[in-house]
Amino acid sequence: MPIIKAISDLRNKANEISDLAHQSNEPIFITKNGEGDMVVMSMAQYSKLQLKLDLFSKLAVAQA
Repeated sequence: MPIIKAISDLRNKANEISDLAHQSNEPIFITKNGEGDMVVMSMAQYSKLQLKLDLFSKLAVAQA
């Protein structure tokens, strides 16, 4: 289930959002005026995502 937080939580509860990002290992979707605005994730999770994207890119080149 996606984690969704208001942008005011990012401003007022930054430490809580940081802890949540590290504990859940999931992206946290930030809304502004009820609409999706940005995504927050831990550096570790971001690094894993970058490695996966790099691998998929290399696989696509190899397949072509």
